[in-house]
Amino acid sequence: MKIAVSVETNNELESLVAHHFGRCPFFALVNVEGKEFKAVEVVANPFYNGHQPGQVPAFIRSQNADVMLSGGMGGRAIQFFEQYGIQTATGATGTVRSALESYLGGELVGAAPCKESVEHGH
Repeated sequence: MKIAVSVETNNELESLVAHHFGRCPFFALVNVEGKEFKAVEVVANPFYNGHQPGQVPAFIRSQNADVMLSGGMGGRAIQFFEQYGIQTATGATGTVRSALESYLGGELVGAAPCKESVEHGH
Protein backbone atom coordinates (compact mmCIF):
# COMPACT_ATOMS: atom_id res chain seq x y z
CA MET A 1 0.00 0.00 0.00
CA LYS A 2 1.24 3.51 -0.76
CA ILE A 3 0.31 6.27 1.65
CA ALA A 4 0.68 9.95 0.77
CA VAL A 5 1.08 12.53 3.53
CA SER A 6 0.93 16.30 3.07
CA VAL A 7 4.11 17.78 4.55
CA GLU A 8 5.77 21.12 5.28
CA THR A 9 9.36 19.89 5.18
CA ASN A 10 11.48 17.52 3.10
CA ASN A 11 12.84 15.23 5.79
CA GLU A 12 11.37 11.82 4.88
CA LEU A 13 9.71 10.14 7.91
CA GLU A 14 10.59 13.11 10.12
CA SER A 15 8.88 15.62 7.79
CA LEU A 16 6.24 17.72 9.54
CA VAL A 17 2.62 17.10 8.54
CA ALA A 18 0.97 20.06 6.80
CA HIS A 19 -2.36 21.37 8.03
CA HIS A 20 -3.84 21.65 4.54
CA PHE A 21 -2.96 19.20 1.82
CA GLY A 22 -3.54 21.46 -1.21
CA ARG A 23 -1.31 24.23 0.09
CA CYS A 24 1.59 22.10 1.31
CA PRO A 25 5.01 22.37 -0.35
CA PHE A 26 5.65 18.60 -0.40
CA PHE A 27 4.08 15.16 -0.22
CA ALA A 28 5.74 12.21 1.46
CA LEU A 29 4.95 8.94 -0.36
CA VAL A 30 5.50 5.89 1.79
CA ASN A 31 5.29 2.26 0.70
CA VAL A 32 3.93 0.24 3.60
CA GLU A 33 3.78 -3.52 4.07
CA GLY A 34 1.78 -4.45 7.14
CA LYS A 35 3.06 -1.88 9.62
CA GLU A 36 6.57 -1.69 8.14
CA PHE A 37 7.74 1.36 6.17
CA LYS A 38 9.56 0.05 3.07
CA ALA A 39 10.39 3.15 1.04
CA VAL A 40 9.93 6.89 1.48
CA GLU A 41 10.00 9.50 -1.26
CA VAL A 42 9.28 13.20 -0.81
CA VAL A 43 8.02 15.00 -3.91
CA ALA A 44 7.32 18.68 -4.47
CA ASN A 45 3.70 19.75 -4.78
CA PRO A 46 3.53 21.05 -8.38
CA PHE A 47 0.47 23.13 -7.42
CA TYR A 48 1.93 24.72 -4.28
CA ASN A 49 1.58 28.25 -5.68
CA GLY A 50 -2.02 27.74 -6.74
CA HIS A 51 -4.36 25.06 -8.00
CA GLN A 52 -7.76 24.47 -9.51
CA PRO A 53 -10.24 22.05 -7.90
CA GLY A 54 -9.18 18.47 -8.48
CA GLN A 55 -5.61 19.10 -9.63
CA VAL A 56 -3.92 18.04 -6.40
CA PRO A 57 -6.04 14.88 -5.93
CA ALA A 58 -5.27 13.96 -9.55
CA PHE A 59 -1.56 14.44 -8.86
CA ILE A 60 -1.76 12.17 -5.81
CA ARG A 61 -3.57 9.60 -7.95
CA SER A 62 -0.77 9.83 -10.55
CA GLN A 63 1.65 8.89 -7.76
CA ASN A 64 -0.34 5.64 -7.28
CA ALA A 65 -1.31 6.42 -3.70
CA ASP A 66 -3.97 4.32 -1.98
CA VAL A 67 -4.38 6.61 1.02
CA MET A 68 -4.04 10.38 1.61
CA LEU A 69 -3.31 11.68 5.13
CA SER A 70 -3.37 15.37 6.00
CA GLY A 71 -4.00 17.78 8.81
CA GLY A 72 -7.02 19.02 6.86
CA MET A 73 -8.56 19.30 3.42
CA GLY A 74 -11.61 20.72 1.75
CA GLY A 75 -14.84 18.90 1.08
CA ARG A 76 -14.40 19.01 -2.69
CA ALA A 77 -10.95 17.42 -2.39
CA ILE A 78 -12.42 14.65 -0.27
CA GLN A 79 -15.00 14.03 -3.00
CA PHE A 80 -12.31 13.85 -5.69
CA PHE A 81 -10.34 11.33 -3.65
CA GLU A 82 -13.49 9.24 -3.16
CA GLN A 83 -14.05 9.24 -6.93
CA TYR A 84 -10.47 8.01 -7.42
CA GLY A 85 -10.89 5.27 -4.82
CA ILE A 86 -8.28 6.83 -2.54
CA GLN A 87 -9.00 6.66 1.19
CA THR A 88 -8.57 9.89 3.12
CA ALA A 89 -7.97 10.74 6.75
CA THR A 90 -7.72 14.21 8.22
CA GLY A 91 -6.49 15.30 11.63
CA ALA A 92 -2.93 14.07 11.10
CA THR A 93 -0.33 15.88 13.21
CA GLY A 94 3.34 15.66 14.10
CA THR A 95 5.71 13.86 11.78
CA VAL A 96 5.04 11.53 8.88
CA ARG A 97 6.13 8.65 11.11
CA SER A 98 3.65 9.54 13.86
CA ALA A 99 0.81 10.13 11.37
CA LEU A 100 1.47 6.74 9.75
CA GLU A 101 1.59 5.01 13.11
CA SER A 102 -1.73 6.65 14.08
CA TYR A 103 -3.32 5.62 10.79
CA LEU A 104 -2.02 2.06 10.85
CA GLY A 105 -3.00 1.75 14.51
CA GLY A 106 -6.59 2.72 13.72
CA GLU A 107 -6.46 6.02 15.62
CA LEU A 108 -6.55 8.24 12.52
CA VAL A 109 -9.65 7.43 10.49
CA GLY A 110 -12.03 9.24 8.19
CA ALA A 111 -11.97 12.68 6.68
CA ALA A 112 -14.04 15.73 7.44
CA PRO A 113 -13.90 19.02 5.54
CA CYS A 114 -11.82 21.73 7.18
CA LYS A 115 -13.48 24.78 8.73
CA GLU A 116 -12.57 27.03 5.77
CA SER A 117 -14.16 24.61 3.30
CA VAL A 118 -17.39 24.48 5.28
CA GLU A 119 -17.46 28.28 5.58
CA HIS A 120 -17.15 28.55 1.78
CA GLY A 121 -20.02 26.10 1.26
CA HIS A 122 -17.91 23.25 -0.18
